[in-house]
This record gives sequence, structure tokens and C-alpha cells, in this order.
Amino acid sequence: MIKNIQRVIGLSLLALAASVQVSIGCTNFIITKGATIDGSTMITYAADSHTLYGELYYLPARDNAKGTMRDIYEWDTGKFLGRIPELDHTYSVVGNMNEFQVALGETTYGGREELQKQTGAIMDYGSLMYIALQRSKTAREAIEVMTSLVDKYGYASEGESFSISDPNEAWIMEMIGKGEGNKGAVWVAQRIPDGYISGHANQARITTFPMNDEANCMFAKDVISFAHEKGWFEGKNKDFSFSDVYAPVDFSGARFSDARVFCGFNKVCSGMKQYEPYVLGNVKHDGENKFPSNRMPLWVKPDKKLSLQDVIGMMRDHYEGTALDMTKDVGAGPYKLPYRWRPLTFKVDSADYVNERAISTQQTGFSFVAQSRSWLPNPIGGINWFGVDDTYSTCYTPMYCGITEIPECFKVGNGDLLTFSETSAFWTFNLVANFAYLRYDAMIPYIQKVQKALEDKFQAYTPSVDMAAQNLWNAGKKKEALQFLTDYSVNQANGMTHEWKKLSQYLIVKFMDGNIKKEKDGVFERTETGMPVAPDQPGYPDWWKKKVVEDTGDHLKMIGKPSH
Repeated sequence: MIKNIQRVIGLSLLALAASVQVSIGCTNFIITKGATIDGSTMITYAADSHTLYGELYYLPARDNAKGTMRDIYEWDTGKFLGRIPELDHTYSVVGNMNEFQVALGETTYGGREELQKQTGAIMDYGSLMYIALQRSKTAREAIEVMTSLVDKYGYASEGESFSISDPNEAWIMEMIGKGEGNKGAVWVAQRIPDGYISGHANQARITTFPMNDEANCMFAKDVISFAHEKGWFEGKNKDFSFSDVYAPVDFSGARFSDARVFCGFNKVCSGMKQYEPYVLGNVKHDGENKFPSNRMPLWVKPDKKLSLQDVIGMMRDHYEGTALDMTKDVGAGPYKLPYRWRPLTFKVDSADYVNERAISTQQTGFSFVAQSRSWLPNPIGGINWFGVDDTYSTCYTPMYCGITEIPECFKVGNGDLLTFSETSAFWTFNLVANFAYLRYDAMIPYIQKVQKALEDKFQAYTPSVDMAAQNLWNAGKKKEALQFLTDYSVNQANGMTHEWKKLSQYLIVKFMDGNIKKEKDGVFERTETGMPVAPDQPGYPDWWKKKVVEDTGDHLKMIGKPSH
């Protein structure tokens, strides 16, 4: 019976995993408590994949009978990999945050191809993350859980970067397997200095690291010797660079991946302009080891302490104001659409070209900002600000880490990528976003207006909700406090989805058929007889008309005067 229950728990997470690759193109930022206005730590995560359905996973705390085994399924494919013993007790997890405010995110960087397969290994990156959340009370414990599991059972994934945080510390850990004939992985974990921020986006970022600073750096004992054995590094230990040995950066790593980190940093930190040539793909190699010499630092200090909304803003970017701005070239079309449909590269006359890959992208399944606050009881202090679909047009809703029920709009099984659901937030947000892509510059302000009103409301409510829950908690009514947080989180999420459905209805009325209907005092205008007032028809911008004429010549040119 216990074994069957454990399988159900695993499958509740894996319902979306069959035929899914969650990790392709994800973006993470890591914010230390000293870098925030309120002293909270935060990590962000955008789970981007063209086959990922946006849902909020939930694993309740559980007591397990002695001898219980846990089935391990590969996160990306749902393939059964093996079994490991379960602990006597596992912690509750809401999304990617557990009841002790420990949060985890990831991005896949791949790394050396010869290290990406390990026959017999059963611990893939997704299993590592969710098992660590079920077994850890701190970020350091999560690192220990993950690394000990791969040592014992092998590592069954490509190279991964992990964001790991708790109410006091924030870490980045990078890991890659040892390939065929070897067991486990090599890895390095570094604590982000207090007051600084970091980030990663599908390119390994850790280069050199302090080897005599146990408080702030942990690493596999053979991380350097293994590279020596393989002939990949011959220098002195102090010059060893994890990324440059195990996942060397190239044009793609700089342009498609590190560019996203650059733009997130650029929103909150001056002095980033110097790294623009690098993120355009101009990677310079010099020095004794021929490692890149113009890479960005692993962490930067923001110009001022950041608010929650500042961090959310880092996740909303199309390279605006940089050399990679996606609204400036003809690919944006007449309505400044900052998206490019895939594939990521294309060929013209035997030359290869790129479609930019920004933080905000159309194929996001879900994203979050996990906020951990040390001054509150854990179930109250942790908030998973959760959203589905494109980060630019999503709405981040507070899911307290102590909740015991998931809102219907986010619930696993409420629709899927091939099954539309009227009550699913994912489908509701996609209706709005995909319609807006047709006339983006005109529609996005209306979306942002609703988005801001809801997010401002949620953030304004937070202190009062915290206080009410803490009063119950301090009075010994812990069960009531958790129910209060659950009711609040569920109601806000379902209410937000209802508001977004109203937004979709408003947009289709206002922008139907390329017209823009007129409004007065917040109501669509009618004539005295009740007919709709003639809509605006703004047509196309002048530069676009010129492009059309350049392309068509005299084909569309009128002869004589127009008649109506």
C-alpha cells in the first residue's frame, strides 16, 4: 500500500513529464537577502519548453513505513529509472519550494557530450531537485542531498546549473556527469556573497573558485583531478575553471544564454555595457589556458536594494534598450512584436542567422519568484509567486509555501497541452497572449494595466495576510493558520484567472478584425441609436508601408483616383 502511495506522489509530479523537456531554455536569477529591500532571499525560474504545460505541483508531507522504496522517473521523459529507499519522513513541497522555505530552480547547459550519458545511473536532475526539497531544511542540506544521491546512484542527465536558496543563503551549483565507465558527477557550489545577485541561463557560469573557503564554496573532491585524467586541463589548480573545462562557452552560449543573464543584470546594475560585445557572441580567448577573457562576472552588486517588483521586472525582458533589442528590426513586424517563432536559427543563401532568445519568450510553461523571509514562521515566510505562460504577460500570484491545497486554475490534470480547459490559468493566459501577438504594441498596454493592478493588490495585501496568519500561529492555532493561507492563496489564484478571462473577452471586442473600438468613460461607445461608433483603423506604420512598396514595386500602385 505504501509503495503504491509513493508511486502516486511521484506520478503527480510526472503527469506533465512524459514527452516533455522542461529545461530547454530556462532562465534563473539568484538574489541574496542583503540585496533586497526587505531582507528576503529570492530565486527566479522560467521553465521554458514548447511541450510544457503550466501547472503547480504539490507533494504533501508524509510519514513513510520502514522499508518504503521510491520509484525514480526521468523528469524529461517519464521513463522509469530505478528505486531508492525513502526516508521515514518527507517534507511538503509547493511547486519548487518546501515548507522550510528552501527553493530550487535549474537551467540545462549540456556541457561535454562525452559526459552526458552514464549507463545504470538513476538520478536525473528533476528527481534530484524534488527529492532534495522533500529532504532538506536549508540550502546547504539540499546541496548535500543532491550530491550524495549522485555519488551513490549515478547521474542520469546533462550538465545542469541549479539555483538553491533558503531564508538566509543563496547558492549556485553546477554539475555534470562523469560519462560512461564512471559513476556520479563532478560539481562546484558557490554561495552568492550577501548584497549581490547572480544568474544562469543554459550556460555554465562558475569559472575559478576558492578551494579553501568551506563556508562559501563546496565541490567534488575530484572535480579537478578528473579533468587532469581526461587531459582537458593541465594548469595549476588555482587556475582551474569549471565552466571553461566542462562546458566551454561559444557563440551560442554567449548569444542565446549569457545574454539573458546580461539583460537581467542590466535592469538593476549600471556598468553592464562593457559586456555587450561578449553577449553578442564575440568571445575572446587569450592567456595561458586560452580561456575566454571577456566573460561576465558570476555575480554583480545592484545599484540599489531590490524590491519584489524589481526582481519580477528582471524576468520581463526582450532586450529592450540593448544592441539585441527585438523590437527594432523588421522581424518585429509593423506592431513591434518582440518574439520570433522557432526554430532558433535559420539559413539564407548558405549563411546561418539567429532569432534572438530573450528572457520573456512565448514557450514558457510556468515561472516563479520564490521569496524566503527569515523573520516569519516557515510556512508563512515562504511565498512562491507563481505564473503561467510568457513572463512578460503573466501575473505572479502568491502561493504560500505552507498551503495544503492547489488552486483549481493551477492544479495538475486540469487540462494539458493538447486538452483545453476553461478553468485552467495556462489556457486562459495563452488566449490573451496569443491574441496580443497579432497587434502587440496596441494590446500589451491593456494587458499590463490589469497585470499591474492585480500584482499591486497581491503585494499590498501581503503584510496583512502575514500578520493574520502569524497571529493564528503564535496562538497555537497552526492548523488554522495553514488553512487561512490555503484559502487566501486559492482564492487569489482562481480570482486572478477569472479576471484574465474577462480581459480576454474585452480584448477580442476591442481589437476584432484589425479595428480598434472607441471607448468613453470605460464603456464602448454607441451612437444615439445604439449602434457601435465607427472604430479607429490605424493601419500600418509608414516604415512598413515603404517596405511593402519596395517589395511589390508598382503592383499595388493605384491608377486614377480612389472611389468609395
